[in-house]
Amino acid sequence: MERIIINALRSRGTINRNIYGHFAEHLGRCIYGGLYVGEDSEIPNVNGMRADVVQALKRLRIPVLRWPGGCFADTYHWRDGIGPREGRASIVNTNWGGVTEDNSFGTHEFMELCRQLGCEAYISGNVGSGTVQELSDWIEYCNMGGISPMAALRRLHGQDTPWHVRYWGIGNEAWGCGGNMDAAYYANICRQYATYMRDYDGEHRIVKIACGANSDDYHWTKTVAERAGHAVDAISLHYYTVPTGEWSHKGAATQFDSAEYFETLSRTLKMEELVENHSRVLRAVGKGRTLGLVVDEWGTWYDVEEGTHPGFLYQQNAMRDALVAAINLNIFNNHCDSVIMANIAQTVNVLQAMVLTEGDRMLLTPTYHVFEMYKGHQGAQQLECYAQTGLIGGQQVPQLHASASRDAQGSLLLTVANLSERDSCPVTCMIEGAEVRAVRARVLSGDAHAHNTFDAPRAVEPRALDAQLAGGVLTAVLPPCSVCAFTLSDHAGA
Repeated sequence: MERIIINALRSRGTINRNIYGHFAEHLGRCIYGGLYVGEDSEIPNVNGMRADVVQALKRLRIPVLRWPGGCFADTYHWRDGIGPREGRASIVNTNWGGVTEDNSFGTHEFMELCRQLGCEAYISGNVGSGTVQELSDWIEYCNMGGISPMAALRRLHGQDTPWHVRYWGIGNEAWGCGGNMDAAYYANICRQYATYMRDYDGEHRIVKIACGANSDDYHWTKTVAERAGHAVDAISLHYYTVPTGEWSHKGAATQFDSAEYFETLSRTLKMEELVENHSRVLRAVGKGRTLGLVVDEWGTWYDVEEGTHPGFLYQQNAMRDALVAAINLNIFNNHCDSVIMANIAQTVNVLQAMVLTEGDRMLLTPTYHVFEMYKGHQGAQQLECYAQTGLIGGQQVPQLHASASRDAQGSLLLTVANLSERDSCPVTCMIEGAEVRAVRARVLSGDAHAHNTFDAPRAVEPRALDAQLAGGVLTAVLPPCSVCAFTLSDHAGA
């Protein structure tokens, strides 16, 4: 029997709600057809936003949404996407498929989407092909409440009050698609841009997020923190789980063998090493400032589904992806003293999506259900949690992976994944420093290849799990390839 220990007397702090953030890029069918269909669409919508998708995403309590990219951000000029739609310039998405789009989804539409979702906006500015003035004007357009040229332009286009957009990215992947810069050059550019990113009142201070490293490029993080750390609030990190480790042939989303299954989990677990090491660098060279770590692109990346556009990055989403999501979220929870935001890539129809759409049909993926099961961690106090468990699969993969938290009402949430492909796992959980009298348990499980389709949209979804609680000790049997959530309360019968 495997064992989990929760020490409710020790904590690294509050789990930032923004760890459960999302990412929506102008890529494939994420925006157009996924989140946005336009007011004239036969698909039910509210101000152009797909009603079914928005309602599904609201159940996740999405805290923050990153937009417009991604690589697209560094070719995007925001003035093309404001004003009457019939007058907006069409553009070619040179990063993703070479398709032409009409800019009908721009700043006002994005802010309307955030309003409907009840989330904050995180805008990635164009550093690769843009200018300091362009980004400075965009912030003024969004945030200036008084009299100014950009505030007047915003009012002209129908938005009287400012949106007070808090989170701003200073470029995206400047080491690659965002300009192929080296770290020292980007750090100088970052300082320049940051200088002109203004706060427009004392109440609404913006958070400046520097473009960070690709995977384990610690030199990039060190250089940017040393040279620009005094000018920003956080630095980003991008890391994708690619099963084969080869970008030319990444592997399939639903067709894989046991070796590839465990290789996927092993590569996902590297996130812990990355978070720890980049955080260590930020603490050491932050020039006296506490720089946050923002993992604003993460998730699985496979070969596209057969018959789909290779530039649209459309992939299915199986129970294997649910385990990847659970591992990453547990890691972020357990490192809440350094990770202040994370944004899974991406929200709809792209990479490790929450939702897939096809015409007027929609389905929820296993990853969606993990986010729903984990949402109680948002804003809760992280609790020390340790799994005494063996290694499986011929890799350095633990059978169990867990995190725990306590909310403002005193309830504990334990989330744990059984990473074994075939073996169930009896578990005993010892809870120190908290009285618990009732437990409610849910599980998401199935064959590692199991996934939802438009013909069978509920093949994989959470169900109740039998769990026992006696003398403060929780016992349960976790099915193979499963993600479980245990809500523990001091109220009997809760």
